[in-house]
Amino acid sequence: MPKRFVPLPVRCWSPFVLLCLFGVTLVARAEDPQSERTYKNSLTRMTDPGPLLADYPEFVEPVRETVRYEAPTLVDDANADLHVRAWRFSYNARGIIEMPNRLEAAKTALIMVHPWGIDDGQGWRTPEPAGVADFCTLEKNHLAGRHTREVINPLLKSLRGKVAFVMYSLPGEEDAIRHKLYRSFTHRPNEEQRRDGTRELAKKLNQFAYRGEPLPRQLTLSADKPVIDYFKQFTGLDAGPRYNNAGFWDLPIPVTSDVEVDPDDVVIYDSPGYEPLKKFLQSHGIRHVLLTGYATDMCFCRTTAGYENLSKDFNVFLVGDATLATFPANSSPRFATNASISFASLEHLITQVSWIEYRRPPAR
Repeated sequence: MPKRFVPLPVRCWSPFVLLCLFGVTLVARAEDPQSERTYKNSLTRMTDPGPLLADYPEFVEPVRETVRYEAPTLVDDANADLHVRAWRFSYNARGIIEMPNRLEAAKTALIMVHPWGIDDGQGWRTPEPAGVADFCTLEKNHLAGRHTREVINPLLKSLRGKVAFVMYSLPGEEDAIRHKLYRSFTHRPNEEQRRDGTRELAKKLNQFAYRGEPLPRQLTLSADKPVIDYFKQFTGLDAGPRYNNAGFWDLPIPVTSDVEVDPDDVVIYDSPGYEPLKKFLQSHGIRHVLLTGYATDMCFCRTTAGYENLSKDFNVFLVGDATLATFPANSSPRFATNASISFASLEHLITQVSWIEYRRPPAR
């Protein structure tokens, strides 16, 4: 569950924060980390703006807010060729604030969080009759796969070769099979290794018995606390060996086949933690991150390549229509994704696929 936002009492705020809230001149980092520039936090009320995140309403419910402001350019790289409009919400400004951003693509990484290859034909699949993985039902996994094909993969293809890196994060360690399949921070497999890895992956995944226990037919309930007993014995989400079979989570989870992975794309593994990712990006001069992937309310924010980590060291833009939140008790992720992105907008910048535009610099 997302953390509940609890505002501090005004007496606890620092004078600097109070100055920021009242629109006084701010100091922001320029391209040189050692230099500073003056940022005029002037907000101009927008007249009758259209809804945000409205390009893919089947996947994300559009954001509608009556009060919208335009602010000056925030990120302004000297050699900018990647234009990214973005927005955030401020309770103190009492509305949404939009601003243009001018990024240098060579200093930008495009990261997709947890594109799990589940129920996509590679062999890793939802265990029967009651197993759960990823979005937790076969139908929801297929819906996420279609979102990947229709929204995220075209974005990756359009920016590959322009941004410094296209990257994917996956659970676990760099095991022997994925070592052959994917480029990592320290290794780039050749074509023969990738062919061997593909064969070994299919064999490994298809040898597993995707069979667990059925749902319990009887429960033992006490007279005074039947609800407590009921949920203890029949929980809403059990992804353990009872229903998924022992060893399910030890299998090498591949990048989904709904993404056209390029040999130069880089895979991030969760188990080593955030520091290796941070060092890799910084060693290659990365300052900006465009973040896509799943699930907006969990992996997208809290795993190794989630925005809670990355936003401590990089200028992060959440691509709000290139992510899906988990959506229990619903047939569509529309409203869950809207809610997760809207909450994130309190402290993070949100963009959308159609707002990310690469403009080739003029020839000199």
